[in-house]
Amino acid sequence: MSTNTLSKKAETRLIDFFNNTIDRKDMAKVLRQVNYILALGVIKEEGATDLEDNFYWLNELAEVLNPYLDKE
Repeated sequence: MSTNTLSKKAETRLIDFFNNTIDRKDMAKVLRQVNYILALGVIKEEGATDLEDNFYWLNELAEVLNPYLDKE
């Protein structure tokens, strides 16, 4: 798993983008849908090679935008 951190400039730009440009719930929904479709495509074509990290980080981004996996 990668532990790269963003620069302050990149972090500020991402915050501005997500706060002012798009609806968080809509973006989280789209990310989850795309993540699922990409995962299925990769598994069908090439197997699960290096898929786990990419799937994990896209889901983490979706959770930051609209957390629902932690709800009971």
